[in-house]
Amino acid sequence: MRARSIAKAIRKPATGLTVGLVLFAVPATAVAGTAVAATGRTPVAAPAAKAAAGLDDPAKKEIAMQLVSSAENSSLDWKKQYAYIEDIKDGRGYTAGIIGFCSGTGDMLDLVELYTKRKPGNVLAKYLPALRKVNGSDSHAGLGSAFEKDWKKAAQDKDFQQAQNDERDRVYFNPAVKQGKADKIGVLGQFAYYDALVMHGDGSDKTSFSNIRKRAMAKARTPAQGGDEKAYLDAFLDARVWAMKQEEAHSDTSRVDTAQRVFLKKGNLNLDPPLDWKVYGDSYHIG
Repeated sequence: MRARSIAKAIRKPATGLTVGLVLFAVPATAVAGTAVAATGRTPVAAPAAKAAAGLDDPAKKEIAMQLVSSAENSSLDWKKQYAYIEDIKDGRGYTAGIIGFCSGTGDMLDLVELYTKRKPGNVLAKYLPALRKVNGSDSHAGLGSAFEKDWKKAAQDKDFQQAQNDERDRVYFNPAVKQGKADKIGVLGQFAYYDALVMHGDGSDKTSFSNIRKRAMAKARTPAQGGDEKAYLDAFLDARVWAMKQEEAHSDTSRVDTAQRVFLKKGNLNLDPPLDWKVYGDSYHIG
């Protein structure tokens, strides 16, 4: 199971389709001729309606990264977190990087394997045997201070930064956006899915993302099922809070209560700035 802890925070963000109904056809030359005769100018086509953005829109994705960083690192500057590493004593070993890759949950191992595949002989490659052995536990065996130092060194490498970006997207961001679009929820809903995946991961346990979603769907239908989006998201956030309270490390639910729930109550389903929220008592703003 993939999970996050508030201890880290104490240490210290569908394409729409416009369909026109043709009532009758008029030859283009006739229309053009009439327009020119009446105005002396060639008509200019009206601009197409702007498609609704998803969380994968670059501007929205940047907001998502900042929102998560406010909860994970008490900072909006998520790009400074590549070098972050510590044991937050949540039973998952080391937590590190921009999304909190954990040595005890497998995603840190996947990240270092990807980095090594792309850049053999990198400074973290020698820790792969140890990362495989500690996977599934909170052990530091074969890692320790030397690993911490080398992680921070690797974080200065653009290739390692890109590997972190790519694993974040593959494991957490892309699945959240894909499921959100399938459920026909907007940017805020897709973010709620993403944040839940970051904290809880996915799997068969009762607090996994999939089971949080199932718990919500037992209370409200998704828009894809003909339900109201706000009602469904309210049910999803209720289910998310329930899941967080199942583990002491997640008992502070402010990243939902004073952040995502605030946006929902305001009807800001597209996460349009300005955005104001609080996490663990700290205030944040995106203009």
